[in-house]
Amino acid sequence: MNTNDFSNLWIEKYRPKTLTDFVVSDANLEIINSFAKKNQIPNILLAGKQGLGKTSLAKIIVNDILKCQYLYINASDENGIDTIRTKVTSFAQTKSFDGNIKVVILDEADGISLEGQRALRNTMEEFAGITRFILTANYKYRIIPALQSRCQSFDVTPPLNGVLKRCVSILKCEKIEINEDQKSVLIDFVKSCYPDLRFCINELQKFSVSGKLNISNFNNNELVSLVYKEIKAKNVNAMRKALIENEHAFNSDYVSLLRNLFKYIEEEEQDIDLKRKFLVIVAEHLYRSAFVADQEINCFSCFILLADPSLFSVFR
Repeated sequence: MNTNDFSNLWIEKYRPKTLTDFVVSDANLEIINSFAKKNQIPNILLAGKQGLGKTSLAKIIVNDILKCQYLYINASDENGIDTIRTKVTSFAQTKSFDGNIKVVILDEADGISLEGQRALRNTMEEFAGITRFILTANYKYRIIPALQSRCQSFDVTPPLNGVLKRCVSILKCEKIEINEDQKSVLIDFVKSCYPDLRFCINELQKFSVSGKLNISNFNNNELVSLVYKEIKAKNVNAMRKALIENEHAFNSDYVSLLRNLFKYIEEEEQDIDLKRKFLVIVAEHLYRSAFVADQEINCFSCFILLADPSLFSVFR
């Protein structure tokens, strides 16, 4: 068996290779098509959550649209200043074989060290005449302003309708049987995964192993209701268990889970002063989610404080 054969994985089998296959908003499609007409691109920053197709789009631009010479670097692995000074600068400073522009793709550029980003800023400026850069980032705020200002930024979040069509198309190509009762469940499932198309496709493959689509009905709202019930009961162990066992229900997207919890508390009938305190606690952890190293721990910390709001003054 060839361990490098990924053809049985839907996310690889249906990874878009051309712009036609890529799920993109009309506004972004118009801009990308303008790149094709000019055979030129500016420096680009593709930002957004995981699973949107940022890496795929970067490779489509260099392989399908520009058909140019390019260097790909996974910046989460090679994130130091030495990578920028050696690999990136060495590639950027020479002209291409055909005289067209060259492109450096820095995937997950938000993982590059501050020293590396500062060095990259100078490289981008010095060789702007012959080399362009495409940066991808899950967290745009981790890209220093000096780099952001040198790039045109694009939020590559796909339209929900396009994601649903793509999923249905894949199921049809795989000849997966979809019973009538599963059609509405499929729509709800795609909405719960949105905008993470990669996760959605992965889960659909899991739910289709029998040749028929069979999606679990457990959803985000049920999880929020379950967690909130345990919060009011001050049952810390049950809260943690519910969070870990049902990560699939919210795609491990703890920020979205906290947002849904905020809405749930807002609509809950309870003492107004307690509700205000609860909303402030959730809002505080939503803010902190942009900086913390572990989203699950941040979320669980929020649950603990909701169970015992008296700790909030100490926490702050």
